[in-house]
Amino acid sequence: MAKTILVTGGAGYIGSHTVLQLLLGGFKTVVVDNLDNSSEVAVDRVRELAREFGKNLSFHKVDLRDKPALDKLFSSITFDAVIHFAGLKAVGESVQKPLLYYNNNLIGTITLLEVMAAHGCKKLVFSSSATVYGWPKVVPCTEDFPLVAANPYGRTKLFIEEIARDIYRSDSDWKIILLRYFNPVGAHPSGHIGEDPRGIPNNLMPFVQQVAVGRRQALTVFGTDYNTKDGTGVRDYIHVVDLADGHIAALHKLDEDKIGCEVYNLGTGKGTSVLEMVAAFESASGKKIPLVTSGRRPGDAEVVYASTEKAERELNWKAQYSIDDMCRDQWNWASKNPFGYDTSDSTT
Repeated sequence: MAKTILVTGGAGYIGSHTVLQLLLGGFKTVVVDNLDNSSEVAVDRVRELAREFGKNLSFHKVDLRDKPALDKLFSSITFDAVIHFAGLKAVGESVQKPLLYYNNNLIGTITLLEVMAAHGCKKLVFSSSATVYGWPKVVPCTEDFPLVAANPYGRTKLFIEEIARDIYRSDSDWKIILLRYFNPVGAHPSGHIGEDPRGIPNNLMPFVQQVAVGRRQALTVFGTDYNTKDGTGVRDYIHVVDLADGHIAALHKLDEDKIGCEVYNLGTGKGTSVLEMVAAFESASGKKIPLVTSGRRPGDAEVVYASTEKAERELNWKAQYSIDDMCRDQWNWASKNPFGYDTSDSTT
């Protein structure tokens, strides 16, 4: 029997790519999303890309804080596990609107966990973040580094991790895997699904992509005086399809007997600077990206990249795609969908 997986936030960037990999892997997949920062078009496109497996996908517009709606869903479908992506994720906005982030991310998660427990579904893969490492003093980051969050968004991830650890301590029937992502970029090679942030992008690559298609004039590079090879910040960029496959590997891990509450980094284990990333994108797209330099942003770390040994060893997972692959796929998506999902009719 095919397993049925609930994916919260499955219409979002990482969620939609993971839903596609789940379908192609033979899972039945149910997406819940409140469409706050995502589009139902993404779900429709995933269904198309999955071809004959598309019939195994269903979508429900539900906010996780709506307990009666969530309870009704769990009453009508027996879920084997939950992959939990749903949450607000803009660092800057979280500093301006902390209560919005605590309300959405924490209350949504607590409600989800209460409903899961009530229905005896105690297998969870949670989308955490490398932000829980704060400003690491050394790299690469291993899973046992001290945890510190530098902003309300990061704190919601850290609090949810702590909640997960507490739940497992209180009830050993739970099996929980916390995945700390580094910097997801790229898009599905088809160019039909990708990242489509609302408003001003918070991350480097969507911003670069919007400059390349003419939606923005120039890329602002924050900080050119870091102690790195070219003075710009260094991050661990990972292809979103590699990240999606990491979730499938985590689901398989949940089938083992002794899991408890485990944490894994998902990254490439390599650092790439902002300017190196821009150069790779220029090469992939054939477009010149005009740059404006600015001072360091408060809260930005100098160098952050993952140790991926634990995930390679225990999940049997390793990132496959290169920076050039990421930029090629990002440009393919951007050039086909310059305005994201808004102009879906003219691009399919």
